[in-house]
Amino acid sequence: MTRCDRRPPSSDRKGYLDGPSIEPLELAGQESVADLIDNVFAKSGFNARRLAEGAQLYVNMLDADATVGVTIAGAMTPIGMSGVFNSLIEHGFIDFIISTGANLYHDLHRPYDFPMVQGSPDVDDNVLADDGVVRIYDVFIADDDTLMATDAVILNAVRRIDTSMPFSTATLHHKLGEAVLNSAPHPERSMLATAARYDVPIYTSSPGDSSIGMNLIIPHMFDKGINLNPLLDVIETAAIVRDADRNGVVEIGGGSPKNFYLQTQPTLNQILLDRSKGGHDYFLQLTTDSPHWGGLSGATPSEARSWGKLKDAFKNNVVVYSCASLTFPLIAQFALMRAKPRKQRRLFSRLEELTTVLRESARNNDELRKQYPDIFDD
Repeated sequence: MTRCDRRPPSSDRKGYLDGPSIEPLELAGQESVADLIDNVFAKSGFNARRLAEGAQLYVNMLDADATVGVTIAGAMTPIGMSGVFNSLIEHGFIDFIISTGANLYHDLHRPYDFPMVQGSPDVDDNVLADDGVVRIYDVFIADDDTLMATDAVILNAVRRIDTSMPFSTATLHHKLGEAVLNSAPHPERSMLATAARYDVPIYTSSPGDSSIGMNLIIPHMFDKGINLNPLLDVIETAAIVRDADRNGVVEIGGGSPKNFYLQTQPTLNQILLDRSKGGHDYFLQLTTDSPHWGGLSGATPSEARSWGKLKDAFKNNVVVYSCASLTFPLIAQFALMRAKPRKQRRLFSRLEELTTVLRESARNNDELRKQYPDIFDD
C-alpha cells in the first residue's frame, strides 16, 4: 500500500501532470471487492478514488500496528452493521469504540430476536404510531415487542453492576455485553457482546442521549443511584491514546463521537501538558456532511491539525463524502481481504493500568505542577 499524502503538488506545470494516467476502466465481471477497489476505484476519480484511498489507509494503519479507534454516529446498527463491526473486532482490526448510545441500544434487539425489519420510507407515520411501530427511515421497529423488551434487558443488566464506586461508560457497556453473552439466544448478533468477549472498550460521549441513558434514570431516581462518571471516559480514552505507539481512527459519520476521539490529543497536550504524542497518525472519515456549512463535526482533517488533533494536515488523512451504509462495508471487506489478522489488544482489561500510568505521568510533570500548585500541594 502507498502512503496517503494529499499535500498540494508543486506549482510548476510538470508537478501537476505527473500523476497516473486515467484510462478507461476494465471490468472482467469476476472481480472481488478488494480487486474492484484497487483496480477500478483507485484508478478512477471523485469519491470512488477517495474510497480506495480510505480503504488503503485503513490497511496501512493496521499494517503499522496502530491502535485503532472506530467512532460510530448515524443509524448503523439498525441497518445490520453490528455484524460488520463483529468481523473487524474478531480480526483485531478495532481496538476501542466511541459510539452514540442509540447505536448501542439498537444493537441489543436482534440477539434477543426482538423485531427490527425492513420497511419503507413511504408510509403514513400516524398509522405507524397508532399501530405501535417506530421508524428509522426504512427500518421498522416494534414498540412493545422490541423497545420495551430491550428496556427490560438493560434494567436487568444494570441491577448486576456494582455502583459503589464511579465507573466509565466502557464499564457499563462491558456489563451490557456480558449480559448479552449470558442471556441472549443469539449473542453473535451483538457488537456489545463481541466487544465484551474480546475486551474491546466501548464509550459513548453522550451517555444521557439515548434509550440506555433514559433507562438508567429509574434506579437513579429511587435511591439506587448509578455512579456513572463521564469524566472517567475522558481519562481512559486519553490514557489509551497515550499508551499507543501509533494512533488511527475510522470515523463513521461525525457528531459527538468524532470529536470525543479527536480531543484525546489536546487533552494530553493542552490540558495535561503532555508532549508525548503531537496528534493522531491516521484519520479516515466516512461522511455526508460538507465543511462549508460548519457542520462537518467541527473539523476537516486539515482544520483538525490546527487544533493539534492530527499529526499532519495532508498525510494519512482521507475523507470519503458518501453514505457510510455503502462505503463502510466495502472498506471493511477490503481490510478483511488485504490485512492479516492482528493479536487482540484487550484494552478493557488494561484500563486501570493505563490510567495509572497517565495519572503518575501528570503527577510528575513539573510544568503541570507549576501551573496548578494548589492541586499538587503534596
